[in-house]
Amino acid sequence: MGQNAGPAVAAEVPRVLDADRSSTAHAPAAPSTGRLVGIDLARGLAVLGMFSVHVGPDPAVGGPVGFLVECARGRSSALFALLAGFSLVIITGRPRPRTGQAGRQAVARVAIRAAVLVAMGYVLTALDTEVDVILSFYGLLFLAVLPLYRLRAGTLALVAAAGALILPQILYVIRQSIDGGDWADTVVAWDPLARLTDTDGLIELLFTGPYPVLTWIPFLVAGMAVARLDLTRTGVRLRLALAGGALAVLGHGGSWLALHTVPGALPAVAAATDGGSPASAWWSDTIGSPDDRTPLAWLLVAAPHSQTTFAVIGDTGVALLVLAGCLTVAERLPRVNRLTRPIAAVGMTALTVYVLHVVALWLLLDVWYVPAVDGDGMSELPVLLAFVAAAALLATLWTHRFRRGPLEHAMYAATRLARHVR
Repeated sequence: MGQNAGPAVAAEVPRVLDADRSSTAHAPAAPSTGRLVGIDLARGLAVLGMFSVHVGPDPAVGGPVGFLVECARGRSSALFALLAGFSLVIITGRPRPRTGQAGRQAVARVAIRAAVLVAMGYVLTALDTEVDVILSFYGLLFLAVLPLYRLRAGTLALVAAAGALILPQILYVIRQSIDGGDWADTVVAWDPLARLTDTDGLIELLFTGPYPVLTWIPFLVAGMAVARLDLTRTGVRLRLALAGGALAVLGHGGSWLALHTVPGALPAVAAATDGGSPASAWWSDTIGSPDDRTPLAWLLVAAPHSQTTFAVIGDTGVALLVLAGCLTVAERLPRVNRLTRPIAAVGMTALTVYVLHVVALWLLLDVWYVPAVDGDGMSELPVLLAFVAAAALLATLWTHRFRRGPLEHAMYAATRLARHVR
């Protein structure tokens, strides 16, 4: 199995169409159908990328399959996080933020959604699969960036850039202090969330987990900035693609340059990862993770989930490129758009599909133990294709009849409690 704890899906990024229809009285302009489909398509691609990480095959198989799987690692979850920021702005109002009672209700909807995602994430984590469930991190991320929802696109872009430059360094210092002291254990001991969930609670969510909130904030803020743009304009989509390409080159190319020019950087990274491949540390997770105390040279790495500035910048760029491409397909290429409808359907039911895939892996590997699922190398490819086909078929059939997936509908019903906010 591809057991890397790479990009898990970012939970339920609320379907943009639903968010707009739920409050049309306060929305000055409705988004175009093409843009909605483009966002669903991007989300669907991220789901398929998540499947490739959790089901397999491993990138070590090489060839085109190994390359595609490697490209999905870390970048799928970054795309989901960026789309989460986009959706938060849809909920709280675009092109202008909602104010007054409508604004307070929108904030309450986001808070309820976040609480449900945190709870749902810990339920899935309790299944003890090898999937690093992102939902709890995702819920806390919503709350972390919610105070920024009234900012303009330019200001949000500056906040995202500042976060990418500063927050990974702060996380590095905090993680070093956790490795060298016992203050985190004291916090965990007093954390009711940690006792309730039998995890490290807030310490894990904020700092030590696979999706630490501290360094994933820039992805959501970048998505919020994108949501403030008029994506129906071809020029805006082109600039979005150019910005994405520049960021991808800056992040991953900058990491390659730094690793090869800073004296001792590559040997230090190689020594810390116990057999990892330092030559690929600028873009691939074949480098592995540091064994003990992370060397300072690790900040030059851009591998997926390395939580560095280079990784955040590079993965944001890739996410913007994919989003711009999906928006263009939806708006300008109707024939291609028709062919990609099953993928968009997966994106429309992202929360349901994500939960089902984790439950399916738990049943197949831990309850029934189906040996074919726990394969090795290219033998995992048919299992991956089966997961993809099943998800696409079920999502297409469901969305043909219903606006929301089953869990999306349950989430929508839960957030209706916000109507009572005055």
